[in-house]
Amino acid sequence: MTVLVSGATSQIGRFLLPRLVDAGVPVRALSRHPQPAQPGVEWQAADMRALPVPAQALQAIVSFAPLDAWGDWLARQQVAPARRIIVTSSMSVLTKQGSAQPDEQALVALLQRGERNLAEQADRLGMQWTVLRPTLVYGAGLDRSLTPIVARARRTRVFPIPMAHGLRQPVHADDIALAVMAALQGDAAAGQTLQIGGGERLDYQQMFQRVHASIGTTTLPLYVPGVALRVLAAAVPRARGPVSRLEQDLVADNAALAATLGVHPRPFTPTPDTWRPR
Repeated sequence: MTVLVSGATSQIGRFLLPRLVDAGVPVRALSRHPQPAQPGVEWQAADMRALPVPAQALQAIVSFAPLDAWGDWLARQQVAPARRIIVTSSMSVLTKQGSAQPDEQALVALLQRGERNLAEQADRLGMQWTVLRPTLVYGAGLDRSLTPIVARARRTRVFPIPMAHGLRQPVHADDIALAVMAALQGDAAAGQTLQIGGGERLDYQQMFQRVHASIGTTTLPLYVPGVALRVLAAAVPRARGPVSRLEQDLVADNAALAATLGVHPRPFTPTPDTWRPR
């Protein structure tokens, strides 16, 4: 049976589609824009919020798109469109709970509502559901956190390294794809919300040092002390939330992931190819 993938052009989707095709799973991939033909993948240009009910029940729905949209879509269904649904949320639902920034408070509330609504609607329809909460995602050159910093450093030849020591646990997009594949193959993850972080915890400065070493071009490391970061936060309101968390540990507990799905994410060892779009 077919697996419907929403967010198929996202950084996780770009690793998941080849894995599904290699496993012989028929794939229907959603995109808001037409995509080049891809063996084993049926592309469907559609807005997921207006997606018609599939003519035949699907094996599964996998989504890297906004949670609230799928919960709302399921709320309009009277019959289960798939046996199970697997979605990604974010560890931000936990790590940003105490934020004083209104936009970050709104994000946490949106994620909480999205997770809750999706689970309720899937339960109503008799569908199995699994929510994956990743930490900082990288690996496809499409993330909005580390890749833009690398791109700017390649242009300016200067790479800022914040001197902060809160722990981080970047997770490769392909490891999330592996978790999805494992969740598709059995019922162990049904009804579970699983954290997924990388296989290594690094302090913030160390993470940036590894990124700097992986750029592949000569750039000057510019170490930024804590006092300068606090000045930045005072001068730029949107920087206050991120700066306030630099000394916090934003990590995941992979114990349930390993026990349930047998997935052990890789350590953080980026290379120049890590930052090139797939």
